[in-house]
Amino acid sequence: MAIITKITTQQKNQDRFNIFMDYGKGEEFAFSVDSDVLIKFQLKKGMELDDFSFLEIQYQDDIRKAYNLAIHYLARRMRSEKEIKDYLEQKEMEEPVINEVLHKLTAQKYINDQDYALSYVRTQMNTSDKGPDLIKMELKEKGIKEEIFEFALAEFPFDVQVEKATKISGKFIQKNSKESQRIIKQKLENLLLRKGYSYEIINIAVSETDMKKDVDEEMEAIRFQGEKTHRKFSQFSGFEYEQKMKQTLYRKGFSFELIEKFLAENHEIK
Repeated sequence: MAIITKITTQQKNQDRFNIFMDYGKGEEFAFSVDSDVLIKFQLKKGMELDDFSFLEIQYQDDIRKAYNLAIHYLARRMRSEKEIKDYLEQKEMEEPVINEVLHKLTAQKYINDQDYALSYVRTQMNTSDKGPDLIKMELKEKGIKEEIFEFALAEFPFDVQVEKATKISGKFIQKNSKESQRIIKQKLENLLLRKGYSYEIINIAVSETDMKKDVDEEMEAIRFQGEKTHRKFSQFSGFEYEQKMKQTLYRKGFSFELIEKFLAENHEIK
């Protein structure tokens, strides 16, 4: 067995101690431990350590290191159990050590996936444009179980979903006024789907948003798109030019009647 010959405080970390031991060939540095581990095992000068004691001390010190890392990680914001597990794995902590830390943090109520999910849903609902389907996907990625995230999503009521989706719709229509009405509707529906809103919510939001353009507004939109399309096909002339213009503008959502009107007033037709 080896004997502890000296214990010193680390200069850069006052909570860790360097342990020096004599294995029969004189004093040498053996390992370092956290202050809690030092106290737990009552380490002191002259104490003998066998191999089993040494392994147990190292194991407990690894747990303490991992615990301190997790607490520091949690200090920034709430974390799910999976997030903490993934973080400790990135720090190359072993699975038995991680499991001990997760158990301890859960017992101390530093980890509670239900509280985390409830907080996450409320935060996303109040600070982002995300719909419930996108929030659900993110909670799944964070390791939250289905029964927990379904419970938490009850915090995002139907009427709030409609309100947020309608607000998004209004802003989107204003921003895309140079598009045809049909294309605006298609792009808006795709946007709301990507943001995580259901078809039911989307249909309500779109129907409650004033998407109807008067003739002048739609004419202004086709002039804007038509000028861009003209520059694209300016190398063509005659029938070929007209066909390419009509095809492109139709795909952009404009009616044949409006396209014909635009082409008739366009003095640059070749």
